[in-house]
Amino acid sequence: MTETPADRHRRVAAAFTDRVHGTADWAVPTPVPDWTARDVVGHLTTWFPGFLAGSGVPLPAGPSADDHPVAAWDHQVAAVQALLDDPESADREIANPHLGSMTLAGATDMIYTTDVFMHTWDLARATGQDDRLDPDECAALVGGMEQMEEVIRASGQYGPRVPVPDDADAQTRMLGFIGRDPAWKP
Repeated sequence: MTETPADRHRRVAAAFTDRVHGTADWAVPTPVPDWTARDVVGHLTTWFPGFLAGSGVPLPAGPSADDHPVAAWDHQVAAVQALLDDPESADREIANPHLGSMTLAGATDMIYTTDVFMHTWDLARATGQDDRLDPDECAALVGGMEQMEEVIRASGQYGPRVPVPDDADAQTRMLGFIGRDPAWKP
């Protein structure tokens, strides 16, 4: 059975939620230059509500990650899941100048859930938690992104590719592609 965007978000967000709840020090540096663990949560809890608002879909405001990163994440993950679980909002067509017209569920799955997936490694690695990601999902992501590398690099959303061995596993290849050093340590 094919995983729906709501199901994928539930699964991917659960892994990130585990890392959020397992974080003891929000000031630790992360593999993203100049970001702390708090900044990873802050990134996810600010850009996506802004994206949704720009598409005419308000997400209820929650706590700030600056003050309460766990509460900010818990609020957002529940609010996004509620949108995806509601067929009326999930099937709503939204328009974005970069993505074109697509359903809210499709856009969320493509850009937000994928971002949560990738940032799970950042938070886990920074905080000494399990940083293994689903290898099949890593392989699918890196395979798709490599086909659009020029567009992806031009977007400014990813750092320069970090070289990895030709025989590296899918997670290592994906991390290198998005500009992470797979050997990064706090």
